[in-house]
Amino acid sequence: MRTYILGISAFYHDSAAVILKDGEIIAAAQEERFTRKKHDHAFPHQAIAYCLKEAGISARQLDHVVFYEKPFLKFNRILETYLTTAPLGIRSFLMAIPVWLGQKLWIPDLIRKELNYNGPLYFAEHHESHAASAFFPSPFSRAAILTMDGVGEWATSSIGLGRDNAIELLFEQQFPHSLGLLYSAFTYFTGFKVNSGEYKVMGLAPYGEPRFVQTILEELLDLKEDGSFKLNMKYFNYLGGLTMTGRRFAQLFGGPPRKPEAPLTQREMDLAASVQQVTEEIVLRMARHVKKITGEKKLCLAGGVALNCVANGKLLRSGLFDDLWIQPAAGDAGGALGAALLIHYHYLKNKRQSDEKLDRQKGSYLGPQFSDEQIKTFLRSVGAPFEELAEDQLYEKVAAELAKGKVVGWFQSRMEFGPRALGNRSILGDARHPQMQRIMNLKIKFRESFRPFAPAVLEEEASAWFKIDRPSPYMLLVADVHPEKRLTSDQDMHLKGLERLKINRSQIPAVTHVDYSARLQTVNAQTNPRFYRLLKAFQAKTGCPVLINTSFNVRGEPIVATPQEAYQCFLRTEMDWLAMGRCLLRKEDQPAQHITKARQEAFELD
Repeated sequence: MRTYILGISAFYHDSAAVILKDGEIIAAAQEERFTRKKHDHAFPHQAIAYCLKEAGISARQLDHVVFYEKPFLKFNRILETYLTTAPLGIRSFLMAIPVWLGQKLWIPDLIRKELNYNGPLYFAEHHESHAASAFFPSPFSRAAILTMDGVGEWATSSIGLGRDNAIELLFEQQFPHSLGLLYSAFTYFTGFKVNSGEYKVMGLAPYGEPRFVQTILEELLDLKEDGSFKLNMKYFNYLGGLTMTGRRFAQLFGGPPRKPEAPLTQREMDLAASVQQVTEEIVLRMARHVKKITGEKKLCLAGGVALNCVANGKLLRSGLFDDLWIQPAAGDAGGALGAALLIHYHYLKNKRQSDEKLDRQKGSYLGPQFSDEQIKTFLRSVGAPFEELAEDQLYEKVAAELAKGKVVGWFQSRMEFGPRALGNRSILGDARHPQMQRIMNLKIKFRESFRPFAPAVLEEEASAWFKIDRPSPYMLLVADVHPEKRLTSDQDMHLKGLERLKINRSQIPAVTHVDYSARLQTVNAQTNPRFYRLLKAFQAKTGCPVLINTSFNVRGEPIVATPQEAYQCFLRTEMDWLAMGRCLLRKEDQPAQHITKARQEAFELD
């Protein structure tokens, strides 16, 4: 008899579903990929349907279903918060409580009704789910665990210990004192969207100077040596208000928050640099404390703050731990996975195997896939001209076009689980091209010019191009470009802010950030043979084993999931080629009316 466990996360952001078969991760996906609503928080009907289909079962064949947090505990925290801030939070209260009373408090009934399921139903704690998602898929038999996010029920970060098939949480920091909410406050204040734009703040930080660090440490928080802290809540508005920061915060930092889409000023860059430096210091202090109380040599990370790959890179280079493993779906989506694994190991007491080298996340390639026949059927149905190539021909042709400076949409195999495109739903470009960063930001992604792009590099070549001594398969570590690949220049001395974008800093300028860093993905033949072979073909033509790899979407949209979405995105942007399976499409060959219609639809959506 097989045992099937369904994990669900929903109702905050990044709703998702995951299914396990005898402890093996069979499928995982975020609801946003199906509904096309970025960070969709609704009940994940379509993600669940996909997971059940991939497992080849109906909901009635599920043995266990688990939700990633405890709604009643969360409701208790929300009520207590409103009571302690009354009457200030009345508007927020009137907006939030009807949703709780009408839906969120009835999650058990909702799950049973939507699934037509009468079997065992469980509720894990939010940070316990994060901790399980960090440790159980990792390659380690034992490790320390650190989770950090905005807030779960009450906890905002936790320290734990994982050994074989069990995890234990040893300490937690509680709301409202939250590293995730501190970072989100600066995300809001610098004009970006909370729970969506935090990575923009991280990308903006190298353009600024950390001149507000002392102000943050002296006014906003009381930071202890063990990494715990208390926020000075008089500067924040998220307890009872509708914004993250208040009037005093604006007075402290020289004026009101930047309005979304307004020009970026040096203040925003300096604020980003400052909060990033404070975040790194808090993470390092927490990690030192974890090391001290557990004595473990390896560390697992999850929670939204674990997506801060700059902090992760500094933590790795600190030498505090011999190795790190970070959950690629570190946010709430990964909570669905952690909750399912908790049932498998804690409740069902199953044994756990680990080999200290390979994780059990399968490269995070856990989403839907489409066969060449399905792709061809779609393309023929819409009258899209394409060429079908043998695999070797495909890699050669795509590599040749990339080497000419062309931009290629790359749609292959199973979709990634988590926020990063890892070579299956990617847009690719030549990292050597000095203008490619600007071209892809403005003409392909339609996003801010300062945003850096990530390099994908052959795993065995990574240490020759970047200062890193281990794989980084999930694009969750930042490392500096190797000194031998850098170009010397004294222009930086005379340039400030976004003007620094004008300098070519290395042999791969399109993926070299202004501080010579890069958020790299290492690619090996075992985990992603197609992407690996394309990188090998590009290396054979150019001598360079590095490509730009950015997610296959445009600003404001989720990563594409289907051939239809990939084709529409291809038509709407200035991409030159689209490779779906073994089918290769050239933009110049596509019917003009298809391109016009796709761009008109995109304009209407905007």
